[in-house]
Parts: sequence; structure tokens; C-alpha cells
Amino acid sequence: MSRSGVRRLEQSVERHSQRFRELRRDLEQLQHFCKGTVLQRMMKCGKAHCACASDPTKRHGPYFELTYKANGKTVNVKVSPEAAPLYRAASQQYRKLKVLLNRLDKLSQTILRHQAKLAQSQRRG
Repeated sequence: MSRSGVRRLEQSVERHSQRFRELRRDLEQLQHFCKGTVLQRMMKCGKAHCACASDPTKRHGPYFELTYKANGKTVNVKVSPEAAPLYRAASQQYRKLKVLLNRLDKLSQTILRHQAKLAQSQRRG
């Protein structure tokens, strides 16, 4: 590999490493997180003579649930109306975490690929 090629690879590694450090700092900004989605439900009570049985606008609620997958199964956890915004914010933080981890993974792969090429060129030269 030419010297200019090596220099370009080194600059690329540095640029990607800088971006990696920035994303790592973004990780530190995350608050508490949890996997799942908060749902708001209006429910029928099951009593045949209750208005909720025939009129969807008269259903009981709202009730809140945190829904997520665990071991391939859907899990629903009831949460209080007061806790629902906390869990909703935490689930948004979890989505941010996943995006950041995917970006960090792609950057890491790119950096490692470039570092491997540099190591190869140094071994040859």
C-alpha cells in the first residue's frame, strides 16, 4: 500500500474514532430505560348488563400496560396512570439506546476493518 493510502486510512480511522467517542458520550446522556411500549386500553368489564358491553364509548378505563417480549412471549404489566409517563419515557430511552448501539457497532466494524488493513500494510512494509 502506498504512503498516501496509509495516510488516508489513518485519517479515516481517526475520523471514525472521533465519531465513536461522540456517540459514547451520547450514551452517558441516557436516562433510565426499559424495553417495551406503554399502551392505553379501554376495557369491557364482562357484565352483560353494563353499558360497556354494547357501547365502545362507555368502556372502562383508561388502563395502562407496559408490553414487551421476553423469551419469545409477550408480557403485559399493568402500570398506574401516574407511572405510565415514566415508563413511556423509559421506553423511548431504550429505543435511543438501540439506535446508538447500532451506530457504535457499524463504526466499530469500519474502524476494525481499516486497522486490519493498516496492520497488514505495516507487516508487508
